[in-house]
Amino acid sequence: MGIRIIKPGLSDSFQDCGRYGFQHLGIPPGGVMDEVAATVANALLGNASKEPVLEMHFPAATILFETSMMMSLAGADFGAQINGVDVAMHQAILVPAKAELRFIKHKKGARVYLAVEEGFKIDEWLGSYSTSVVVNRGGFCGRNLKKNDFIAFNNPEDLEIDTLTHLPWIASVGEFYTNNMIRFIAGNEYPVLEKISQKTINTKSFIISKQSSRMGYHLEGQALLLSEKMECLSSAVNFGTIQLLPNAQLIVLMADHQTTGGYPRVGHVATTSLPTLAQASVGDSIRFELETIEAAEANYLQQQQNLQQLVNACNFRLQEYFRNE
Repeated sequence: MGIRIIKPGLSDSFQDCGRYGFQHLGIPPGGVMDEVAATVANALLGNASKEPVLEMHFPAATILFETSMMMSLAGADFGAQINGVDVAMHQAILVPAKAELRFIKHKKGARVYLAVEEGFKIDEWLGSYSTSVVVNRGGFCGRNLKKNDFIAFNNPEDLEIDTLTHLPWIASVGEFYTNNMIRFIAGNEYPVLEKISQKTINTKSFIISKQSSRMGYHLEGQALLLSEKMECLSSAVNFGTIQLLPNAQLIVLMADHQTTGGYPRVGHVATTSLPTLAQASVGDSIRFELETIEAAEANYLQQQQNLQQLVNACNFRLQEYFRNE
């Protein structure tokens, strides 16, 4: 009871909400790049928000469902089809056995998340199922997926689904994304930036370069300079830390970031903007908007309330749907 990889995609891996509590040992949290999309994918199926999901980039994998299952897709739109039929994003879908899921066109976003009811049977390491390719632990054999990999479902029951069926509701996620406007709070070294560089961060666009990965987004834009030469002690960094590199360009640390860094920390991406940033692709243009810590906290609380309301609504609709079946 599970899925088989017919054709691997570009860096397909299982991720959950991350492996926290080990940064002091040099082990990064990892986890999904877009936590909102992963939460929505799970909510549509009644799963816990921390249930591992399959994170895929374009070109994404071709996947055979060897047995029937209820699944969902959230995040980027890669033109998903099952047996040649277009399937919707952000909607629970009943999939019959021997159905083939493929992605035929990159339409929007950088990462799509596949969830199945009750999740996948994969490996845990240090309290998380997230794949760490650096040490080959967690997820599926501690690596990205390859051709012919078989991943079992936690749910051993064959749902005996005969026809591809979309459940009659769609999760609305537009409010969680901000059209490539990335809010950030000032970092420790932000005041040391030249005034013109502070203005540049808040008014100019930056391009995500080809060097970018799950470890960090290298940005290309107008050179940024410090008002005085300084050497920073290596200190803790996190998902969203914005550092100024020696080449006068920025890097934003992402999910697989290192645990410490010695470059000036000019800012930190607000948690509410991380999903937007995670769905930005190489070549996309982003802009930054400075906000206060108080505003960032208030926006985060509102985002979490809205996300919880969406989770509650999905659970209600699922219960109602299967009670009436």
